[in-house]
Amino acid sequence: MRRTAVKRIRFITAVVLLLSILLIARAYQIQIIKHEYFYDKAQRQYVYTVDNLYSRGSIFFTTKNDEKVSAATIQSGYLLAINPSRIENAEVTYEAINSVYPLDRELFLLRANKKERTYYEIAKRLSNGEAERIAALQLKGVQLYRDQWRYYPGKDLSARTIGFVGRTSESDELTGRYGLERYYEEVLTRKDKRISVDLFAEIFSNIGSIVFDTTDARTGDIVTTLEPTVARLLDQQLQDTQEKWNATVTGGIIMNPQTGEIYAMNVVPSFDLNDRRDATIEDFQNPLIEDVYEMGSIIKPLTMAAGLDSGVITPQTTYYDAGTVTLDGFTIGNYDGRGRGIVSMQEVLNQSLNTGVAFVVEQMGKDVFRQYFKALKLGSETGIDLPNETYGLIRNLDSPRDIEYATASFGQGIALTPIATVRALATLGNGGKLVTPHLVKRVEYQDGSVKEVQYPEGDQVFSPQTSIAISRMLTTVVDEALKGGTVKLDRYSIAAKTGTAQIPDPENGGYYDDRYLHSFFGYFPSYDPRFIIFLYTVEPKGARYASQTLTEPFMEVVKFLINYYNISPDR
Repeated sequence: MRRTAVKRIRFITAVVLLLSILLIARAYQIQIIKHEYFYDKAQRQYVYTVDNLYSRGSIFFTTKNDEKVSAATIQSGYLLAINPSRIENAEVTYEAINSVYPLDRELFLLRANKKERTYYEIAKRLSNGEAERIAALQLKGVQLYRDQWRYYPGKDLSARTIGFVGRTSESDELTGRYGLERYYEEVLTRKDKRISVDLFAEIFSNIGSIVFDTTDARTGDIVTTLEPTVARLLDQQLQDTQEKWNATVTGGIIMNPQTGEIYAMNVVPSFDLNDRRDATIEDFQNPLIEDVYEMGSIIKPLTMAAGLDSGVITPQTTYYDAGTVTLDGFTIGNYDGRGRGIVSMQEVLNQSLNTGVAFVVEQMGKDVFRQYFKALKLGSETGIDLPNETYGLIRNLDSPRDIEYATASFGQGIALTPIATVRALATLGNGGKLVTPHLVKRVEYQDGSVKEVQYPEGDQVFSPQTSIAISRMLTTVVDEALKGGTVKLDRYSIAAKTGTAQIPDPENGGYYDDRYLHSFFGYFPSYDPRFIIFLYTVEPKGARYASQTLTEPFMEVVKFLINYYNISPDR
């Protein structure tokens, strides 16, 4: 019995010893003899594992039918790198890769011939197909790494509003730098970023995330109010205007005046969010919320509404227009310096008379006028969900001098952001209430929950009766005065006003004689508006008045919206 047990032990020991020898021999063969073969095979099979492979929530446009369209997402592909120490023939390697993915020959050969180096990145953002074709070539010293990056399907669509992701100067991390990408950084940033393409490594390294939910529940996607077709139409009109009049900057906003939802918002010159190499810092910034301008005559309807609301005038009130008025030793006049004699408040808007709105302020008094303009929050931030919003400059409304109030009544001497201007102008058509302009309607979190974003409703500045009265006056402006009434739409009411403002000269004081800011705003249908449109262009060449530069693009936007949203006629 004992002899049998000893034999069994010896047999098992021999088998174990034999297996050990075989394993050692196999390991020697793999690690020493065939090291190069299996190293290359491993490089082709095990592409890359990285702790910080890029991951981020998406941004969506929303169509008129409430369908989501991607504005910013993650795209997957590959990074191409080389190990020069293992490349045997740089020229042959270059030709092989170049047949699939075009490369700079001189730069590739320069890097590939530096045999002391073991890693160079050659190309980024290769598609899966390109990577597969290169991998099939089985080139020694050529490596493909899984990669992900931020991708903007719309390219330049609403670029300044969407913003982009970039690396900060303080760290090497990718974060939102401008626009919605920056404002909603905390929502869009995802913490669970470990991704591997090796099957076993992926299973075991991510097993914790299978058992436990490691994704931050408060991260997710944002769904905006931006309508992609409307945004594209606005961008095209802005670009056409910019080119036609050789302006410095041209911008626009299309908003729902009842709710503050923004359908389109952008400024040109613009840039491709996927390729920002030729763009400047100024191109990335958003003048619609970051810059202030003296807006000119589009402010006159606000002055007129204040006069109507305070009860000091009616649309039929008249005054004597001498063409100029002198206050505190300063003389202001109409755009042409000409007096019209006895004119009504309607004609003040029809002919855009500076002396007329100065008369309205005189009837109200400085204190009442100041109260209305401050109630409109022209000097405050609107609360729009974009970064770097600045506030308007309305210090002149605290002056004891009459001249400051007279100039403010027609949009000079006070400087406002375009977004604050749009919010104030929306009160004329929406029943007199302030709304909060906004771009995001809901957040769809990673845990499956959805949060509808609520925005505060502002104060009631004008009465509903005032809103109707000023809307009727602005509709008359379009029907009778704008381009001589030639742009009137018989079946649709439109309330609108142009503005031409002198641009301040910061070096010499006063204003330039030959530089202007043109603006145009309007809403429709006039008495229950669904859209308010604001356009402006800075320093257009070859045109003195906004009616020349902005009437056509404004009417093109109006007609498009009527057809696209199938707006029913209101008259």
